[in-house]
Amino acid sequence: MLKSASFLLCSVGTGEAIGIAVGIVAALVIGAVAAYLAFRFGARKKLGSIKEECARLLDSAKSNADTYLKEARLEIKEEQHKMRSELDKESRERRAELQRSENRLSQREDQLASRELLLDKKSASLDDRKKGIEVKEQEIAAVQAELSHAHEKMLEQLEKVAQLTQEEAKAQLMEQLLDEVRKDAGEKAREIEQSAKDEAEKRARNIVGQAVQRCAVDHSSEICVSTVELPGDEMKGRLIGRVGRNIRSIENCTGVDLIIDDTPDVVTVSAFDPVRREVAKLAIERLVADGRIHPARIEETVEKVRRELDNQMKEAAENAAFDAGVYGLHPEVIKLLGRLKYRTSYGQNVLKHSLEVSYLAGSLATELGADFKVCRRAGLLHDIGKAVDHEVEGTHVSIGVELLKRFKESPAVIHAVEAHHNDVEPTTIEAIIVQAADAISGARPGARRESIENYVKRLEKIENVANSFAGVEQSFAIQAGREIRVMVKPEEVDDNATMFMAKEIAKKLEAELDYPGQIKVNVIRELRSVEYAK
Repeated sequence: MLKSASFLLCSVGTGEAIGIAVGIVAALVIGAVAAYLAFRFGARKKLGSIKEECARLLDSAKSNADTYLKEARLEIKEEQHKMRSELDKESRERRAELQRSENRLSQREDQLASRELLLDKKSASLDDRKKGIEVKEQEIAAVQAELSHAHEKMLEQLEKVAQLTQEEAKAQLMEQLLDEVRKDAGEKAREIEQSAKDEAEKRARNIVGQAVQRCAVDHSSEICVSTVELPGDEMKGRLIGRVGRNIRSIENCTGVDLIIDDTPDVVTVSAFDPVRREVAKLAIERLVADGRIHPARIEETVEKVRRELDNQMKEAAENAAFDAGVYGLHPEVIKLLGRLKYRTSYGQNVLKHSLEVSYLAGSLATELGADFKVCRRAGLLHDIGKAVDHEVEGTHVSIGVELLKRFKESPAVIHAVEAHHNDVEPTTIEAIIVQAADAISGARPGARRESIENYVKRLEKIENVANSFAGVEQSFAIQAGREIRVMVKPEEVDDNATMFMAKEIAKKLEAELDYPGQIKVNVIRELRSVEYAK
């Protein structure tokens, strides 16, 4: 507006300009007054509407407050009525309970009154009985006095007749009674002892039988030599090498004797140490398969086979310990236990034998209530000394005890290992169980290998012992020498004599022969009646 006014002033004259300026100012003043009046009128109008709204809200609030107040009063009245009803109900229940209590008390009072009457009657009856008992006691006392007097007279007469005092007669009677009691007690004690022996023997057979049945371990028969098959005889020359350098290298690296003879397509590896023998056998097989046979290759192959065999032995020992339920073994003990995989005793694999002894000892311990874990652990470790007995001086028992002490085994396990061959006297039930399990494992049929000549000689000796008795017709050793059946002549030996003959044969076998386990003696008497029909 000011810009337009200045433009008009510039475009007209001075007089006109003054008139225009006055008109503009007047217009501005009138506009401002009109705007002020309009604003005030609007404000008053707005204020009036606000007052009306406030009055309306106030009226609404008052009406709501009255409503809420009425509702609150109604709720309070309902709550008061509810509380009165509950109080009335509770008071009625209490009055009823008090009434019941009063009734019960009155009933008890009546019962007590009746009991008092009954007690009074019983008391009067007891008084009467007491008086009667007192009279009877007086009568009994008089009779006892008479009996005592008569007894004294009888004793005096008996002493005169027997010419013995009362004390002497008592002494003689007691002596006779004691003799009879001692005799009866001795007979009874013999019966009990015999019964206990029979029961113990029966139970022991059952326990051992169950333990053996639970354990079934395969055994392989191994010897001190191994053979390696060759693809042809020309391979023998390559194994020998120029001026024998290859065979010397094999023997030096493995510690075995390599025997190359005229046997076609076979070389023999001989060594007392089964681990060395196995290393040499596997190394030769790999060298033959590879075809590169020279000292450097031989040393490399032998070292590689030795590492693999160590891992296999460790794995076998860990599997055996897991199967036996034996945990927490020292790593060196695991390593020594693995060496038993290639150790044999009388053709019996020592690791499998140790596992079998562990099974048997655990089964026996369960039946007899011994420490299961100690028996299992000692059974597995009882032959640990055989792993190094060809390297260390001493018996496998003493070596095993020293090794277990070094690796902090428990005293109970060490004692069981030390006593399993009676090197020391067993003092615990676990040691005795391990000893028995070791004997069972070594003595059962097929457990150990023996030469056919010794086997036949042992059977012949058993039969000769039976044939030496009069009245024996034939005898047969069966079940690998575990049983002998003796046929007797029925006209010379009767049924009663067969029992005594079986005992005599068993005693003679025990005295004259050495054998594992036990031998069952069966004496058989057969009577045949023959007649011909013509």
